[in-house]
Amino acid sequence: MPALTVRNIPDDVHRALKARAIDRGRSTEAEVREILAAAVKPEGRLRMGQALRTLGRKLDMSDDDVGAIEAGRERRPHKPIALDQ
Repeated sequence: MPALTVRNIPDDVHRALKARAIDRGRSTEAEVREILAAAVKPEGRLRMGQALRTLGRKLDMSDDDVGAIEAGRERRPHKPIALDQ
């Protein structure tokens, strides 16, 4: 699992993190992980799979409809974009 080092944290911020961790019965490191996860993965975020499932339900799509879409897709790889021109 990757590691992250954060330097130059002000003393008052470090004390507040330690106090918050103690209040929640966690280590400071575990509390920082929770804070970071909540910041980058908020509970109410839009998830692509959920959005597509909701759209399919709104459109009353069946498995047969999805199969028809898949069958109509081109399976050949696309030609890469030439960036040297």
